[in-house]
Amino acid sequence: MTPTDASAAIRPRLSALEAAWVIARRDFLAVLFSRAFLFFLLGPLFPVIVGGLAGSIGGQVQREAVSSEVGLAMSAGDNAALLAASQRLAPQLGGALPVLRQVPEAASDPGFDARAFMEARRGNYAAIVTGSLAAPELVGTEGQLRRWSGPVSLLAGSALSAEPATLPRVSKLAVATSAASERSTRIQTAQLAQMLLFLLTMLLAGMVLSNLVEEKANKIIEILAAAIPMDAVFMGKLFAMLGVSFVGIGVWGLAAWGMWSIGSEAIIAVTGFDLARLPAPAVGWPLFIVLGVVYFAMAYLLLGALFLTIGAMANTVREVQTLSMPVTMMQLMVFFLAAYTIKQPGSGLELAAIAFPLSSPFAMLARAALDATLWTHAAALAWQALAVLALVKGGSLLFRKRVMKSGGAGRARKGWMRRPPRNAAEPAE
Repeated sequence: MTPTDASAAIRPRLSALEAAWVIARRDFLAVLFSRAFLFFLLGPLFPVIVGGLAGSIGGQVQREAVSSEVGLAMSAGDNAALLAASQRLAPQLGGALPVLRQVPEAASDPGFDARAFMEARRGNYAAIVTGSLAAPELVGTEGQLRRWSGPVSLLAGSALSAEPATLPRVSKLAVATSAASERSTRIQTAQLAQMLLFLLTMLLAGMVLSNLVEEKANKIIEILAAAIPMDAVFMGKLFAMLGVSFVGIGVWGLAAWGMWSIGSEAIIAVTGFDLARLPAPAVGWPLFIVLGVVYFAMAYLLLGALFLTIGAMANTVREVQTLSMPVTMMQLMVFFLAAYTIKQPGSGLELAAIAFPLSSPFAMLARAALDATLWTHAAALAWQALAVLALVKGGSLLFRKRVMKSGGAGRARKGWMRRPPRNAAEPAE
């Protein structure tokens, strides 16, 4: 035996951290320099473009479909008086008043029937005012009647006044902000951050499952498990896919920043979203972004550890799809739970969302937007890290129980332990 062989023979086995680093580096480079990763980066661009166009078109259609026009089908004098009252009160009441339009069919038809006209779905009126100023009658659906009966009554009363009705001018004294307005505006930031965190987690966490299933089908995972601890294999795969996810987010972020820098005015015109008007979170933008990155990492590791556990239980791609569907639906319900608790700070439901590991990153990110307290984030991150370790440990134990103790890997290890025969006549042990 040469000195090199002897040193190799007595070389200690890799520690768990070293083994996890080897697996993470191997998977990270293998995925990052694959051709499929390029198409993966391009994939989300098409849903974003289609979603943006659909949202802008849908918003425009909705704005055009929801009408605030109320038709006037009274006498010519009453119509004119009601229009004049609307013009007098509009500067003070603004959008609380309907847009009044005379119904041409009522002017040309002495026997005009407003109810039949509305039921025939003619025109685009929310309701029609008939009768007289002293006894106006509003014709429309139940919802529109509840919405416009008060404003129409106010306009008719103003039109009946002997003198033009005027409202006292209100002196205005503006303040920079208030507790109620500040919290209501920060809720927008919390909701947007939660939505972005959820979409990125669900979009990227599936890579962990696909990578494990592929290596499990090729028996690579069994070879790795025979050489290094299974905990290290799972942890290495999790952090490798997390690193790949950060690369993808970085590419998408740079692309979004470039698009915003070039055509921000067009994006605002199409979507109605202005990034500059987004309310600042309670902890400030720099710390909020750092917490967003950390909570994404935790949400990804938690969901990825669950997917690894599913991969340990599944033997075929069909089984993976069947087992992963409940987890995906559960994650969707978890997101709804965290989103619902935004407006209930300090409630038992919010504390439950923070305590449950899968919803904790979403709930805590929203809390960072609404509350400047920092020690709660340290406690939540420590709890989430413990949950990741527990899930990885459970998944590795389940994998060894279901895979390594049955099938080719177990037989292969037993075969390595057999002593070879000394001669051709002696049977092997």
